[in-house]
Amino acid sequence: MTVERVLPTAEAHDLIDLVRDLVGKEVAPRAAADEATGRFPREVFTTLGRAGLLGLPYPEEHGGAAQPYEVYLQVIEELAAGWLAVGLGLSVHTLSCFPIAAYGTDAQRAELLPEMLGGELLGAYCLSEPHSGSDAAALTTRAARDADGYTVDGVKAWITHGGAADFYTLMARTSPDGARGISCFHVPAGTPGLSFGEPERKMGMKSSPTAQVRFDAARLGPDALVGSEGEGFRIAMAALDGGRLGIAACAVGVAQAAFDAAASYARERRQFGSRIADFQGIGFMLADMATGIAAARALYLDAARLRDTGRPYGTQAAMAKLFATDMCMKVTTDAVQVLGGYGYVEDFPVERYMREAKVLQIVEGTNQVQRLVISRAVAKG
Repeated sequence: MTVERVLPTAEAHDLIDLVRDLVGKEVAPRAAADEATGRFPREVFTTLGRAGLLGLPYPEEHGGAAQPYEVYLQVIEELAAGWLAVGLGLSVHTLSCFPIAAYGTDAQRAELLPEMLGGELLGAYCLSEPHSGSDAAALTTRAARDADGYTVDGVKAWITHGGAADFYTLMARTSPDGARGISCFHVPAGTPGLSFGEPERKMGMKSSPTAQVRFDAARLGPDALVGSEGEGFRIAMAALDGGRLGIAACAVGVAQAAFDAAASYARERRQFGSRIADFQGIGFMLADMATGIAAARALYLDAARLRDTGRPYGTQAAMAKLFATDMCMKVTTDAVQVLGGYGYVEDFPVERYMREAKVLQIVEGTNQVQRLVISRAVAKG
């Protein structure tokens, strides 16, 4: 089913039409085969970049497209509906560019952003560690300052695009002062001392590499620091607010794809002389799926509009991420149920959607962390 979108400009409508065309021709047709073989579609990101999609919410003066987040997130949704590895990959890339765009110096933005946003480079975001996930302030990767810059030692874990990215946005400790001792760095992929673990063997998203990123006396110049020393945790949390909306949009895209597959099957499959879509048990299930998708889409768009007008949106981003990803898990599970035995085999895509949905409840802050963020906002009043 084609989603009818309400977009702010004619340019935005043209953009969504372009994305749908790319998804239909370049993205969705290869998703199942590349997922089955675990092949990373690097050239797909190059195609997206050349179409101007890797810098959508950033200023034109630095190579972006100056699109509002409301539009950018709907692009993410369309891509994720075709292939989650691509939609989530774009979200991660956008997250990785945020610190330079929002906190970098004029010189850093002028030098780095045009290439980062121009389509040829792909980013990764290095915050989590083997023993520091939800408790991000407990990270131990160390950036020791000397006269010539910084020496970095430590390991980052669960890094999307680890080993495949062209640059890494790194959060590392520059002092022992808790969250206030964390700083942000820009690390090119060719940095000496930078290496990578083997890709994790995952339940889903097998075509998207997730790996440890290791720093062994990696040398960074003083200009690698983004923002001020000690500002990294604040930068990381600001980036994650936008990233959580990207995950919410991904969840809506995957759920929409699962719903479309289930509804199409239910309209064609006949049992006891009738379409199964006409049986109340299936019809009500489809009704709940459609309602959940529409509600989650409205929630992430509401948060995006707050962001676009410069208003606080962190709590709304947590709500959108929580609701959309829990909804996606339920919708994809129900889609498998609608297809019955066919839903459990790889010949139909809904089993892949169900496996992919699970990770969305974990990345960019688990849904337990989202509930913590929301409950603290409620308690504060």
